[in-house]
Amino acid sequence: MRRPPVRRRLPRRLAQLYVGLVLYGLSMGLLVRAELGVIPWDVLHQGLSLQLGLSMGTVVIAVSLVLLLLWIPLRERPGVGTISNALLVGLTLDVTLMVLPPVHDVPVRVLLVIGGVLLNAVATASYIGVHLGPGPRDGLMTGLVRRTGRSVQLVRTSIEALVVLVGWILGGTVGVGTVVYALTIGPLVQILLPRLSIRSHS
Repeated sequence: MRRPPVRRRLPRRLAQLYVGLVLYGLSMGLLVRAELGVIPWDVLHQGLSLQLGLSMGTVVIAVSLVLLLLWIPLRERPGVGTISNALLVGLTLDVTLMVLPPVHDVPVRVLLVIGGVLLNAVATASYIGVHLGPGPRDGLMTGLVRRTGRSVQLVRTSIEALVVLVGWILGGTVGVGTVVYALTIGPLVQILLPRLSIRSHS
């Protein structure tokens, strides 16, 4: 079967990109409201938010912009997906936290963790699958891999261990949700990515 021409696939790629980024911000909000541990980078975002008195979404955007500055010496090139990620995820997170009230019932909080992790996997595969530029955090990882010659696993684990430690010291939430996310997000994205991948060429 012939694939749609590039012109027809671009709107679909853009639509999937923005749906994926919105879902990513929503998934982050679900895990924050569960209060059972957030994703590794959000431990840092949450800790900074508590210390600075800023909304968590604002911190996500600020950290994203700082990371993009670090791309310069690493010679990473942002795409439309990179800039969109830096802005839209944080905005969506703040809206989610405004709309979704705190949850106290433990079974509901557990469901929020499960739903948040699954939604995050779909969101990650969606925005990565359109190949319109990595997110600020992913680009930092790939840039360091290329510059240091170390493995992706080592660099990613080192970065996430550092941000979790710093975020935890600042007051971010580390818990079962953090562990569940760390153990399952890789396999889930690996399953979903081939199904959501859309390239610009035939």
